[in-house]
Amino acid sequence: MSQRYAYLGPEGTFTEAALREHAPGPADARFVPMTGVAAVLDAVRAGDAEAGMVPLENSVEGGVNATIDELVNGEPLQITAEVALPVEFSLLAAPGTRLADIKRVVTHPHALAQCRGWLRAELPEAQTFTAASTAAAAHLVAEPGSSYDAAIAARIAGERYGLAAVAVGIGDHRDAVTRFVLVRRPEPPGEPTGADRTSLVAFIRDDHPGALLEILSEFAVRGVNLTRIESRPTGHGLGRYCFCIDAEGHVREARVAEALMGLRRICSGLRFLGSYPRADGGRPELRPGTSDADYTSAESWLSAVREGRR
Repeated sequence: MSQRYAYLGPEGTFTEAALREHAPGPADARFVPMTGVAAVLDAVRAGDAEAGMVPLENSVEGGVNATIDELVNGEPLQITAEVALPVEFSLLAAPGTRLADIKRVVTHPHALAQCRGWLRAELPEAQTFTAASTAAAAHLVAEPGSSYDAAIAARIAGERYGLAAVAVGIGDHRDAVTRFVLVRRPEPPGEPTGADRTSLVAFIRDDHPGALLEILSEFAVRGVNLTRIESRPTGHGLGRYCFCIDAEGHVREARVAEALMGLRRICSGLRFLGSYPRADGGRPELRPGTSDADYTSAESWLSAVREGRR
């Protein structure tokens, strides 16, 4: 049987485009749309899918809470790849629809946030509604007797559902990019490529002055740069937070491994989400004393001291 790869559906989402760009698995792999992020990740956990592609972060709106919360609180999964996809939105409607005809617009909340300026300028009287994905919004508009006049989605969604583009490039940020991640069941991380990212979740032991500084210091003293840090509530009462962190480097590299061990000592919990190649190919600038060779040399020196050879 061909391998199945789940993604946030329905057909025509940016997530499907990201999955097809990454093209995991063999040529006969099946790409299966799911109705939500939780459904994608549950399919992976249950073994019904080899892996799943979900949105994680947008350059305009920040983290995608549905994905982050699933990775933080659900059964452990591991990120093995990422795709950074430029996002361009179109206003899609039934063929022949004019801009003046549009009174009710539906889209995903992140897409809505990225097009508010255009909507305010071009459709100030239109009502806006949200759907599970941009493609789901296009599907709703395409249904017979739909109560919606137009959807904000990718042009590929219009092609899938027989809609015409009333306007294209309507996003308020022309260089908007969404980061998607391919998630699998936990497995040993691959070898470092030199251009990697490590993702994790750190749970503070208790709320006290300097708690965040303690976490940051574990990275700073080892020369590990952070590319993202975001707090999320744990769901165990007000004031209880965890920190979702992306760091440059790979868990098999000494500086990153020692930072994670340091966090494990001071945090109440630490969830490793994966080390994987960066989509942008960016390589970290290593500070003096932070390379693997430097750590090996320091370990050799300590061994010699302990053995009385120095």
